[in-house]
Amino acid sequence: MSDSIIDVHQHLWPEGFVEALRVRADPPMLRGWTLHLAGEPPFEVDPADHEPTKRAALETDGGTAAALVSLSSPLGVEWLPPEQAAPLLDVWHRGALELPPPFRTWAAANVLEPDAEQVRDALDMGCVGLQIPADAMRTPADLDRIAALLAVCEQRGRPVLVHPGRATAEGLPGWWPPVVDYVAQLQAAWWAWHAAGRALLPELRICFAAGAGLAPVHHERLVARGGVFDRIDPNVFVDTSSYGPRGLDALIRVLGIDPVVLGSDRPYADPTDPGLGAAAARAIRCTNPRRLLMPVSELVLHGGAGSGTSDAVSLRDPRLMYADTRRRGCPPETTSENPRRCRFRGWAKRLRRFKYKTKYRHLEGGLP
Repeated sequence: MSDSIIDVHQHLWPEGFVEALRVRADPPMLRGWTLHLAGEPPFEVDPADHEPTKRAALETDGGTAAALVSLSSPLGVEWLPPEQAAPLLDVWHRGALELPPPFRTWAAANVLEPDAEQVRDALDMGCVGLQIPADAMRTPADLDRIAALLAVCEQRGRPVLVHPGRATAEGLPGWWPPVVDYVAQLQAAWWAWHAAGRALLPELRICFAAGAGLAPVHHERLVARGGVFDRIDPNVFVDTSSYGPRGLDALIRVLGIDPVVLGSDRPYADPTDPGLGAAAARAIRCTNPRRLLMPVSELVLHGGAGSGTSDAVSLRDPRLMYADTRRRGCPPETTSENPRRCRFRGWAKRLRRFKYKTKYRHLEGGLP
């Protein structure tokens, strides 16, 4: 399965989620198939884009073994008051987890009042990892505010996808939000992570959609203004959505090819080919996404919860839920309340940080 194509960034609304948007009186809401958002012009949704059978056939015909779908953060659902967000998040998770293969599901959580239990519940249901709106981590202070959500993924060994969030583009052309607002949000989120993320969450694997708005290309400006790049962080990824050969070439010149993963943003865009040859295409479409999704990549490819199959092993398997416990040397039976609690955990974290800094001490250039 090493040649299996994994698309880490798609969108597909289950029928129940569509109906939940239609009964709302305020944005985000649907009137027929017209989407109304608080900060963007009305958008005509193509019903065929959210027809599971047709979309599954499209992926199968294209050779995609797994396509990870997420709640589109520009909707603003994650920013609604908890009493409004909870029903929408629930219907999203339940509906998306019932989509047919090859679809898998990113979890979503309220960021207005972050609750780590929401993330635990969604992962227990079978979600692969967590999507976070980029406008929820514009600064290091923002990142610290939502750190509890991200920490659940770090503890479970699950990845995080940073996706553009809400836009404010009333009276502007329809292309303005994806070209201006989304890019600015992703760049801010990238630099917030660069400044504070790894110190907060030393083992989290995180992926920035749309090449992080090409933020990595600005590393020379960072250095010129007094910032520091001292290493390439092997657990930070960017996806390819919306960028073609020129943008991807610029990213790869800075980051190398290892952090670049396929993310098409379908149905709003199609997969792009960087034009760098078969080996590069295989790395971006197959090898690198598997590293992002470890240790659940095999279940993402072979089935399990949220895959439309009834495999005995699923993403809810306790061996995965507590895999981080064994890796850190903390026995699951340490306490009945929290299997990951360990009196040696503080010492283990300091040791991991020391090893991490030592490993990359002598590397020059590159990005975190």
